[in-house]
Amino acid sequence: MPDSSRIKKQLALTRELVARTARQIEDSGPLPGWPSMSDADYDCTVKEVLARAPAGPKWVFAYGSLLWKPACEIMESRSAVVRGYHRSFCIRVFRFRGTQDRPGLMMGLDRGGQCRGMIFHIADPVEVGLGKLFRREWTAKPSIYVPRWLTAQTSNGPLQALGFVVNRDDRRYVGRLSAEDIADVLSKAAGHWGSCAEYLHETVVHLEKLGIHDQSLWHLQQLVAERIARDSETPQ
Repeated sequence: MPDSSRIKKQLALTRELVARTARQIEDSGPLPGWPSMSDADYDCTVKEVLARAPAGPKWVFAYGSLLWKPACEIMESRSAVVRGYHRSFCIRVFRFRGTQDRPGLMMGLDRGGQCRGMIFHIADPVEVGLGKLFRREWTAKPSIYVPRWLTAQTSNGPLQALGFVVNRDDRRYVGRLSAEDIADVLSKAAGHWGSCAEYLHETVVHLEKLGIHDQSLWHLQQLVAERIARDSETPQ
């Protein structure tokens, strides 16, 4: 496992630069057209997902914020690769890490390529764990995420794990942005959960600590760092 101090020295997007993107922003609440999920909605979603689940332990695939905030109790974790999908800043958000005036971008599993991450064995009772997970990932309906049981390749063989695949038909999907355009957004956007730069920084740091080097995210953090530094030096 890489030395975390070495990672911090190599990262262009330092915690000091990330701190410059912090904002005090009040939660504006659910947006028009996206009503909040109810307890009944969550219960129904969990039942539907478990009805399609493979037999045996239930695993969830973590590729972004779940790496440092699993949202539910886990019993075991393993490094894994999911083929056919890649992590991508392809979801426009108007809340949490963005606002209606300055939307942010969040990651999703988009089609194509492959994605290295972790799979987490959800502790029993599974229904409770999944309920907590969905409440963290889904706050409004319809969700841009599609829960899908994916084949995760591990050193001990393939396992089925629950992944959140992005729905390309959703109007919040923006899957063809250039790295420069993404960096422009991530360097400025923030919401009541924090800034997009913080989200990127935490993802890269935790991936590197796990020995997972995502070249596209590494390039992106350099671009975001350059923009934050430049904007900080520009007279307002």
